[in-house]
Amino acid sequence: MNTRALLRAPIFTLGFALLTLAGAAHTARLAHAQVASNMVVMKNFDFSPMTITIKAGGSVTWKNLDGEPHTVTSVDGRFRSGALDTNDSFTFKFDKPGTYKYLCSIHPKMMAAVIVK
Repeated sequence: MNTRALLRAPIFTLGFALLTLAGAAHTARLAHAQVASNMVVMKNFDFSPMTITIKAGGSVTWKNLDGEPHTVTSVDGRFRSGALDTNDSFTFKFDKPGTYKYLCSIHPKMMAAVIVK
């Protein structure tokens, strides 16, 4: 085997490894984006976003980033979290299409909706 061939083999292997790592990182970013897109944050005594649209069978996760406790309580009684302290979260799976209005039972001016298609 000549010297050139010996030098090319490690460079090819390194290049392949870098491409593989880049692909894995891209896949991880996509998975994180999908999770984050079904997240509602409680901050500054508000739900953000105030309306989120998901597919039937999907879940929404609420996370409290305020220094005060909040709840996630559906207006029609279908779901209710306990009091969520700072950095606590609550997840609910929506099986049927519809509009689900909810509020914070501690701070009832905090109101929002989940639209399930």
